[in-house]
Amino acid sequence: MAVKVLIPTPLQKFTKDQATIECEGGNIIELLDALETSCPGIKARLCDDTGELRRFINFYVNSEDIRFLDGKDTPLGDGDEVSIVPAVAGG
Repeated sequence: MAVKVLIPTPLQKFTKDQATIECEGGNIIELLDALETSCPGIKARLCDDTGELRRFINFYVNSEDIRFLDGKDTPLGDGDEVSIVPAVAGG
């Protein structure tokens, strides 16, 4: 099942400057594994050493925050859109 992944500008160096990537995965973790296969090095920016999603990176599936769905186990379907959004802080 093809999922469209929107890549933020700071991570596009891993995607050869592509803003969108098509990957396959049944959930967020499988999607990140597939993304790592096609864009080596990107998963380390999205996950910590234990494989948990970094807390300063937000993931959205079809505009829904995965923190309010099933987190990294959020299921994905064909045609879904996953947005990766770095958190912004400051004041």
